[in-house]
Amino acid sequence: MPRDFPRSRRIEDQIQRVLSDVMRDDLRDARFAGVFITAVRVSRDLGVAWVYYSAMQPDQADDELAEAFAGAGGFLRSRLAKELTVRRVPELRFERDDTTRRASAMDQLIADARARDSDPGDGSDDSG
Repeated sequence: MPRDFPRSRRIEDQIQRVLSDVMRDDLRDARFAGVFITAVRVSRDLGVAWVYYSAMQPDQADDELAEAFAGAGGFLRSRLAKELTVRRVPELRFERDDTTRRASAMDQLIADARARDSDPGDGSDDSG
């Protein structure tokens, strides 16, 4: 029977926590303002970690953030080496998580639909 909380899941959580702390406390690059780690997934052999991030401003340029993470990748990996309890620190691959952007677009669609439904001038009210 598999364990409920495998080692890879613990490593993912630890990577997310450490990277979030380092980004908040140690990175001085202004491009990271409002950027947060949403999830981390590791390969089966723990050799690669996909780090998913999102920005508070959904319109923040993807290429700007990708460049910022590429520049800070070595520093973030070295900080992970000090904190993780693994023999080999995984290679970090950063990917934009568009959940926030999609959620914002969905909220706008819902707001537009509700506004259309509540508009009294649309002629759909048959009372009278």
